Amino acid sequence: MLVQKNSPFSHKLFPLGDRAVTIELGQQINEEVHLRVKKLHDELEKHPFPGMKEMTLAFTTLTVYYDPLKVWEEKKESPYQQVCSYLEQAIQHLDDSASSTSRLVEIPVCYGGEFGPDLEEVAKFHGLTPEEVIRIHTETDYLVYMIGFAPGFPYLGGMSPKIATPRRSSPRLSIPAGSVGIAGSQTGVYPISTPGGWQIIGRTPLLLFHVDRNPPSLLQAGDRVRFRAMGEEEFYSWREGV
Repeated sequence: MLVQKNSPFSHKLFPLGDRAVTIELGQQINEEVHLRVKKLHDELEKHPFPGMKEMTLAFTTLTVYYDPLKVWEEKKESPYQQVCSYLEQAIQHLDDSASSTSRLVEIPVCYGGEFGPDLEEVAKFHGLTPEEVIRIHTETDYLVYMIGFAPGFPYLGGMSPKIATPRRSSPRLSIPAGSVGIAGSQTGVYPISTPGGWQIIGRTPLLLFHVDRNPPSLLQAGDRVRFRAMGEEEFYSWREGV
């Protein structure tokens, strides 16, 4: 592990096997740390080093994968040390004070009923009405911190603590694609049908993941999401392409 402080901000570098390095840019999940991770991701995407293959962006870390044979070219340093040097150079170019623009994506949601079987339970847990839960859930712009768990699944931050609700005690074996859920202080959308334990409060007709789309995931880390309530008639019309 390497700990660096002579940079725009302190950070740590960890080897992940012999083909990847994880950079920890903070220890708390917040927008400031997310912005650092996203800026480093964008910097390396624009200026990849020789042998770099791909990156995985998470809440507080960025993992960079590389081909050690392409990195090592008769130099005295090991591929890991060379990659760390490349990463340090990229970090030095980051401006921690600079702002960042983000894309806003509106996601229509049909709340409650067969689309949101846990809406009543979430409302009851907080002593609210279902309508109040919907209002609170739709009045905030959410930040996409990362994509994970399932292809295209967005982990969204910024939800009001007024509707933060623990996961279900018993996960469901199958949750329909498009289901909008709450787990603790986070909300998210299931892009594909999969098992899961989040509290399901609604469903969107939007297709969040499709293998023939480029990129396949509708949402990317750094995007902003705004939910909009829709009725069943509009939901089915949307699904039918009307």
